[in-house]
Amino acid sequence: MTTQKHSGSDSDAQDMSPEQIQAVIDRILSKDVPAQPSEDNDANGVFGKAQAISTLDQEHSIYDGDQEDLAERRALRRTAGLSTELEDVTEVEYRQLRLERVVLAGLWTEGTLADAENSLRELAALAETAGSEVLDGLVQRRQKPDPGTFLGSGKAQELKDIVAATGADTVVVDTELAPSQRRGLEDIVKVKVVDRTTLILDIFAQHAKSREGKAQVELAQLEYLLPRLRGWGDSMSRQAGGQVGGAGAGMGSRGPGETKIELDRRRIRTRMAKLRREIAAMKPARETKRANRRRNAVPSVAIAGYTNAGKSSLLNRLTDAGVLVENALFATLDPTVRKAQTPDGIGYTLADTVGFVRSLPTQLIEAFRSTLEEVADADLILHVVDASHPDPEGQIAAVRSVFTEVDARKVPEIIVLNKVDVADPFVVERLKQKEPRHAVVSTRTGQGIAELLEDISRSIPRPGVRLELLIPYDRGEMINKLHNSDSEILSLEHEENGTRVVVMVREGLAAELESFVSNG
Repeated sequence: MTTQKHSGSDSDAQDMSPEQIQAVIDRILSKDVPAQPSEDNDANGVFGKAQAISTLDQEHSIYDGDQEDLAERRALRRTAGLSTELEDVTEVEYRQLRLERVVLAGLWTEGTLADAENSLRELAALAETAGSEVLDGLVQRRQKPDPGTFLGSGKAQELKDIVAATGADTVVVDTELAPSQRRGLEDIVKVKVVDRTTLILDIFAQHAKSREGKAQVELAQLEYLLPRLRGWGDSMSRQAGGQVGGAGAGMGSRGPGETKIELDRRRIRTRMAKLRREIAAMKPARETKRANRRRNAVPSVAIAGYTNAGKSSLLNRLTDAGVLVENALFATLDPTVRKAQTPDGIGYTLADTVGFVRSLPTQLIEAFRSTLEEVADADLILHVVDASHPDPEGQIAAVRSVFTEVDARKVPEIIVLNKVDVADPFVVERLKQKEPRHAVVSTRTGQGIAELLEDISRSIPRPGVRLELLIPYDRGEMINKLHNSDSEILSLEHEENGTRVVVMVREGLAAELESFVSNG
C-alpha cells in the first residue's frame, strides 16, 4: 500500500485539478460520491479488489444449487450510491443511509512490503464484507507499535489529514488494539477507530444463522468488550447504598455504592455465564451425532482452510449440498455435514467448517471450539488452499496454527490446491514440491475432482476384517446388507448350497456375520 502524500496543505490543493477539488468537497459533504484513487496512488492499492477476493466473473457453478440464502443476504445489503439524503435540508425529516466510509491503517514490522500490503488488502476485503466503503489506506514502517497511539505521532497526524480529505467516518487498524491505543488514536483522528478483531467479530455477527452460531459469536463479542468498557459522566456515578457519607437525597441514597460501569461489567459477566451454559447444553447433541458415526464406524472427512479458499464450493461439488457460496470472506459460518461415498461404495461424511484467517481472534477460537472439534475428530482433513492467492504459503501457515490450537495437527491432511484454472502454474508446482500429499483441483471447472475422490477413498479408514461367507439362499437379506453397508465385496459366487462371498467388513458387522463364516 502506498503512503499518501496529500496532507491538506495549500500547496497540495494548488496541484489538484478542479475536478479533484470538487470530488474532495463532495466526499466531505457526504454526497455518496464513489471514492476514486488519486494519481499518487499505486494502481494495486486498496481501491481494487482485495487479493483474498477472487477475480473470476463466474461466482457459481451448476453444483451450487439455487443459492436462495445468498439472494436473501444480498437483499438486505446496503448499496453504495443509494442514499436517502434529502437535497432540501429544510424538510422536517433529514436522514442519511449510506455505507460507512473507512480509511485503513497498518504497520510493517516484519517481512516484506508486499506482505504488509497483502495484509492491508485483506483488511480491505474484510471491511467491504462488513458493509463498508474503503476510501484510502496507509502503511507505516516501524519496529513496534507506539504504546499510546499505535502509529507514530507524525503518521497519526497524516492519517488525520487523510480522514479529513476523504470525508471518512471510521478508521480500521490492521491489528488488535489495546484500549489505551484505541482511545489515543481516536483523540487524534477525531473519528471512530475500529481494530481488526472488532471487524471480524462484526462479520461473524452478520453471517451467523444458527442458534449455536449466534450464541458463539455473542460470547466472543462480550469477551472482547469486557476489558474495553469505558465510563464517563453518569457511568461513573455511584448507585444507592452504604452508610458512609450523605448525598442529601434521603434514606437509601447514602454512601459509595456500585458504579454504573461496575454494574455493566457484572451484567456482561452474567450474560457470558448464561451463554456458556447454553453452548454447553448444545454440545451433547453434536457429540451424540459424532458418537453415532463412531459406533457405526462411519469415516469423517473435514473440509478446512483459509476463508474464501473454496471450501463450500468443494462441498457442493462433491455432494450437491447447495451450501451458500459467495465471493467474500467468512460467507458461511455454520458447519454443514453431508453424506458421501467413495467410487467403490464406502460411505463417509463431509463436514464444511468455518474459514480461518491470519490472526484469528482468540475469542472466536474459544467460542467456536465446539464447532472446530469437527476438524479435530475427523479421520481426514481436506485443507483447501487458494492457489491463485499471492501468498498461499502464508494461508497454509495461518490455518495450521489454528489446527495446533484445536489439537488437530495429528489428523491426516491432504492439501487441496483449488482455483488452479486461474493460478500461476509455477506457483502450483512450487506448492506441489513443498506439500507431497496434495490434490490439484478446480471446483469451478471440475478439474482434478475425480483424482481427489480416489485420494479420499485411499485415505479414509476402510473395513479391516476379511471374511469368507457362505450365505444360504433363504437369507438373501444378508447379501442386501453387505451391498448397503460399508463393506467391500472382493468376490461373489453362487454355489449349490448358497452364495459364497469374500468380503471386507467392519468389526461391528463381522460379529453379526459370524454364523455364516465358511472355512472353504
